[in-house]
Amino acid sequence: MASNLDTLVTVFGGSGFLGRNVVRALCKRDYRVRVAVRRPELAGYLQPSGKVGQVHVVQANLRYPASVEAALRDSQVVINLVGILAEGGAQTFDAVQAKGAETVAKAAAAAGAGLVHVSAIGADAQSPSHYARAKAAGEAAVLAAVPSATIFRPSVMFGPEDQFTNRFAALARMSPVLPLIGGSTRMQPVYVGDVATAIADAVDGKAKAGATYELGGPEVLTMREIIEAILEITGRKRMLIPLSFGLARFQANFLQFAPGVFKLTPDQVTLLERDNVVSDAAKAAGLTLEGLGITADALEAIAPQYLWRFRSAGQFQRMSV
Repeated sequence: MASNLDTLVTVFGGSGFLGRNVVRALCKRDYRVRVAVRRPELAGYLQPSGKVGQVHVVQANLRYPASVEAALRDSQVVINLVGILAEGGAQTFDAVQAKGAETVAKAAAAAGAGLVHVSAIGADAQSPSHYARAKAAGEAAVLAAVPSATIFRPSVMFGPEDQFTNRFAALARMSPVLPLIGGSTRMQPVYVGDVATAIADAVDGKAKAGATYELGGPEVLTMREIIEAILEITGRKRMLIPLSFGLARFQANFLQFAPGVFKLTPDQVTLLERDNVVSDAAKAAGLTLEGLGITADALEAIAPQYLWRFRSAGQFQRMSV
């Protein structure tokens, strides 16, 4: 019987937050993994994810088709995880999430490889958000090139290295007040490990070909409820100051140039105006984590395992403080 070691999986964007979890999940299933990234010299930390020689990192940039074709040569399956939350220089939403997705899909089709593409809940060609429109364009290009591709649309993801829960926990450590943008906007936070498991399942052949899955956690929470949960986990009492979308967008015109956790773009504000939850249609069709047989982990079950570092007394602070 053939072993998974006979299968080479190329992962574009494998050094990112979701990527490192996908690489680990694939290594646990004994696949050979080629990780294609722009800066391979900075991705050495992926090597311990598998056995000696199981993970190989190569250089590739989605804006250069020749590098993409070289990176996926001899691969049986290709996974595209590349995405950006904010534009910078040549790394635009269209270049990365639309044209870049098309480049990967065409190269996979030419190589006869299977394709798993990760998009996002909210991808919509008619969305006022440039990010969401580029995601939708990427999905369309992927299915045009590889009709059998499996697309995953996760809601906002959380986990040890995320830029979501860690961001608010860091802000709460520095400021006695927190701005609340879109406090009533609903989200369905999904654990990054569960998304990685779904992607690995698709590589195993357990997902439907040509289908679009929507991946959300077990709870639908408002933005206010999420931030309140983070404050509870970190033992911080902070005042939440609601901001209108208009005022938040005005401030984002300046904060888009800010560093680290203070960065906020006008497009991110636009995204917060719409709910980010699994649709009823996806639930009815079984195109969800549950449909894949995955029991999703809740935010309150996972976040305390890594957000403890933001507590004033560290890991041993009592939660009631």
